[in-house]
Amino acid sequence: MTTTEMPDLRESLRAAGLRATEQRVAVLQALSSQPHADAAGVLAAVTPTLPDTSVQAVYGILGALTDAGLVRRIEPAGSPARYELRIGDNHHHIVCSNCGAIGDVDCAVGHAPCLTPSSTSGFTITTAEVTYWGLCPDCAAGPVA
Repeated sequence: MTTTEMPDLRESLRAAGLRATEQRVAVLQALSSQPHADAAGVLAAVTPTLPDTSVQAVYGILGALTDAGLVRRIEPAGSPARYELRIGDNHHHIVCSNCGAIGDVDCAVGHAPCLTPSSTSGFTITTAEVTYWGLCPDCAAGPVA
């Protein structure tokens, strides 16, 4: 899902078995404009149009959207959970170790799960989650904090 058109967002919610509430639509719109947002960032984006929205409501909506498969939750080490609309392609992430900026990285090699472990210990591998760390262009150009 990459569009912010209201009918499409509402239809996506309904197709996932969720009611298309104003708050859910607003959260999806926030994630569309702010990939890799945390709950506080989503709340800040939703509050101007829905000022009565609470942080608990945002967490509940993000959980429901994640459970329904409309949103992906990522958890880079040392960072709050982040949420994105890019789902279903087993992409990876790169995180700036200075400022925390996050970017997407397509599959490292081949098809999902992108990596072949030396041993599966009997597991059937369905996804691989890789986090690359480094400095974003802005931080690489300036002094490291």
